[in-house]
Amino acid sequence: MMKPLSRNSFRRRGPLVFIIMDGVGLREATEGNALYHAHTPVLDVLMDGHPMTSIKAHGTAVGLPDDGDMGNSEVGHNALGAGRIFDQGAKLVNNAIASGSIFATAVWKKLLEKPSGQGRTLHCIGLLSDGNVHSHIDQLFKLIDRAAEEGVKRLRVHPLLDGRDVPETSALLYVDRLEERLKQHTSKGLDYRIASGGGRMVTTMDRYQADWNIVKRGWEAHVLGTARPFASAREAIETFRKEQGGVIDQYLPAFTITDERGPVGTIEDGDSVIFFNFRGDRAVEITRAFEEKDFDKFDRVRIPDVVYAGMMEYDGDLKLPKTYLVQPPDIDRTISEYLSLSGCRQLAIAETQKFGHVTYFWNGNNSEKFSEELETWVEVPSDKVEFDRRPWMKAVDVNDYVIDALCAGKYDFIRLNFANGDMVGHTGNFYAAVMAAETVDLCLGRLLKQVKKCGGIAVITADHGNLEEMFETDKKGNVITDKATGLPAAKTSHTLSPVPFIIVDYENGGEYELAPPVGAGLSNVAATLLLLLGYEPPEEFNPPLIKMK
Repeated sequence: MMKPLSRNSFRRRGPLVFIIMDGVGLREATEGNALYHAHTPVLDVLMDGHPMTSIKAHGTAVGLPDDGDMGNSEVGHNALGAGRIFDQGAKLVNNAIASGSIFATAVWKKLLEKPSGQGRTLHCIGLLSDGNVHSHIDQLFKLIDRAAEEGVKRLRVHPLLDGRDVPETSALLYVDRLEERLKQHTSKGLDYRIASGGGRMVTTMDRYQADWNIVKRGWEAHVLGTARPFASAREAIETFRKEQGGVIDQYLPAFTITDERGPVGTIEDGDSVIFFNFRGDRAVEITRAFEEKDFDKFDRVRIPDVVYAGMMEYDGDLKLPKTYLVQPPDIDRTISEYLSLSGCRQLAIAETQKFGHVTYFWNGNNSEKFSEELETWVEVPSDKVEFDRRPWMKAVDVNDYVIDALCAGKYDFIRLNFANGDMVGHTGNFYAAVMAAETVDLCLGRLLKQVKKCGGIAVITADHGNLEEMFETDKKGNVITDKATGLPAAKTSHTLSPVPFIIVDYENGGEYELAPPVGAGLSNVAATLLLLLGYEPPEEFNPPLIKMK
């Protein structure tokens, strides 16, 4: 049974403010490093004149399969809030597939019951890439192959195009691989085809209810078959690129594949649907559209009676979806739960795009507060525009709220997320990314003045890298040129970079020193925060990054 934390001898005059600069990693001064090229006088001073180190935010340090896997906001905030490392989505799914346990579940058997025995269709919807952040194409292939082995005669894939966690115009590489895999089965007499698709940022994969029209477009493409018709996914992609010069994969419009009889793969009564993304944030809304009877976010026109399952459970508290193939990590004893038991007043704030990260993911995939009395959650609505059009996003609004909260003196611990580095970095727009970095720097300057006035401490880090590597490079580190434009090829994905860890303490810095353990990563932050809050970290937490003198 959990107990309140014991106090240590450290005391602050003011609150502890934990600042997450989403998507801001550390890298050498390269041509594509937007952070280096930005005017960031505040960060420059912090990195030179305050306790600072770098910590890992990718691969095994955050529970992913290996150190070639990029970090992401979900696993990053899980690690920050949990204080230790749990096996995460990709690794859990890989293990379940390798052991065969995923195919031994009652859910898998139910999904295949009508497609294999009654001639119905098995549909697979999800992100088609090997980015390993939301999904992996190899996992999809394993599902397809197994379905064929178990007698599914008719299968339809509804691929969502990436260009965000992988090169921005790489969609055809993955579509061609998928077509080749489907061809292997059609050559044996099975009816396996691509049925619909679209870019992930405009089709199906909305999150935090930022724009339900994204889900509506997906529903129309996948379920109703009413999106713009094409003979093949390749034709759709090539046509959109020709018509919308410069469009990148994540923003390609929705499409439906048709033949002389009409749409080749609408979702009908009696069919089964697998949403094969393992990450939850962009899977919740489409899941609600399939499962909720009293759904009112858009007109679904018709609601097919299907067996629906996610690759994983996307929201443990809301129980979405009702059925899923792989059990999620069981993250307990998070820092928020300990602080709530110990009477610590907490504020969590971010704009919509990262609100779930400082709440749900930080709390161990828990969408409920541990204490209604002690925890305050504030969501600042994000703009519904492409983020490179407004790279400042809602950082100032988040900043102003925190400054007012500091003045009011209501909280002991404040955590906030500046979303700019991640969301703008994903657009591939170098100049917008520079502005995003400068926006965060300006906000830090204003915020730290108030932290100093209140006698508080600020701890600054990031959940993963992104805007420090905006250009694609070859194995030798040379920038790759886009053949169509002659400009550097944009990099839109996360990175393998370490992230900064900075302590800004104007009054108490002499009482402790940086002492990061070997291989320190995001999971070492929680114990550090607890020490600075005046508590002894629990034994199960990974070691802190500081040592008290």
